[in-house]
Amino acid sequence: MSVTAERTPARQASRPPRPPRRKSRFTFTGKLMTPGVVLLALLSILPFIALIVMSFSRVRLLGGVRLEWVGVDNWTRVLTDPDMWSSWFRTAVFLVLTLGIEMVLGIGIAIALHRVVKGRGLLLSLVLLPMFVAPVIVGLLGRYLTDSTFGLYSSILHSLGWDADILGSPTSAFAAVVLMDVWEWTPLIALITLAGLSGVNPSILEAASLDGAGYWKSLRHIVLPSISGILLVALLIRAMDAVRYFDIIFVTTNGGPADATKTIPIRLFETAFRFFDLGYAAAIGLMMLAVTIAISQAFVRILTAKGLTR
Repeated sequence: MSVTAERTPARQASRPPRPPRRKSRFTFTGKLMTPGVVLLALLSILPFIALIVMSFSRVRLLGGVRLEWVGVDNWTRVLTDPDMWSSWFRTAVFLVLTLGIEMVLGIGIAIALHRVVKGRGLLLSLVLLPMFVAPVIVGLLGRYLTDSTFGLYSSILHSLGWDADILGSPTSAFAAVVLMDVWEWTPLIALITLAGLSGVNPSILEAASLDGAGYWKSLRHIVLPSISGILLVALLIRAMDAVRYFDIIFVTTNGGPADATKTIPIRLFETAFRFFDLGYAAAIGLMMLAVTIAISQAFVRILTAKGLTR
């Protein structure tokens, strides 16, 4: 018994130690999520591949869907069509105007709400109401208010001596759809800015006031630089949405008058579902996707340069 007892520890000591078991990165939660992730990937990747194939083809719908390979003809049309570049110019002007007005008004409303002590919740609820209205409803409401016969805004302008139809003139129609978008989405900028203002350290503002800095100097040199990252995020969200702006223009002017409000989304819809030129529409859609990605990458680089992202 003593010999066996002495050999057993020696045998155990001679065995090499077992390597530690690696913990699988594919956890139980990941296994549960795999079917849904795979399904979402298929629903995203397969249509994207089909869209790329369609952009190099002519889509025939009579007698069944058929694709006829045309090479780069659709892309040549996209890049050389002057009407397409006019639509891009209108989209760019719309983007600049809406973002500029919404940022100025949103920041101003957020600063005003931040200074309110009593009744801030009620005022914030009233300010956020337009954001919860469907864009189609906003378009119908705007069309009703700008109607030349019984619209409220038309009546006000008529009393001031301006008798033209708001949605019938190219300049006024473009200004109308811009202001409708501003009315709906300025509350979003105000909400994001107000959240950023709530995170500013009050002790810094107190120290600045003790040093003799007034409210406007503190706002310019302390508050706004502190929330610049949040403002860039708000600008990114609205910029990506403004490029795809469709609902209100489609309901109010449908791209008119005289193509004055025909932005890229309206032209895409018209090409695909009015003229059924699906190959050309696929090229337009991919071009919109590329522009949206470029805008987002530009904002991400700005945020990275400011040290706000990794």
